[in-house]
Amino acid sequence: MAPRANWKGFLRLSLVTCPVALYPATSESEKISFNQLNKQTGHRIKYLKVDADTGEEVPNEDVVKGYQLEKDQFIEVTKEELEEIALESTRTIEIDEFVDRADIDPRYLIRPYYVRPDGKVGHTLSR
Repeated sequence: MAPRANWKGFLRLSLVTCPVALYPATSESEKISFNQLNKQTGHRIKYLKVDADTGEEVPNEDVVKGYQLEKDQFIEVTKEELEEIALESTRTIEIDEFVDRADIDPRYLIRPYYVRPDGKVGHTLSR
């Protein structure tokens, strides 16, 4: 299966702008994943959303996001509120300068990605 782009936008170097797509350079598909099973029955274990105080299962439509202000004090945050405060993105990577690889903290190299031209315009520019 062909990898899907994690992000699409533009790469700008001085006066040249090219549409690009960011892809993961490694694949998770070759990793082995395991299910948890009940040792006695061999059945899969499933996880339920349960109210911490009552112990009752909570349907997905009743689950909301909340931010903890203090112990046992939460404020509900809606999807709309999160969208309102989201930073506006130009979807443009602007290259100001190049650095030596030794100057890059190794934690930024844990998950490798690659950038390739995106769309007809991007492929035309890269030739």
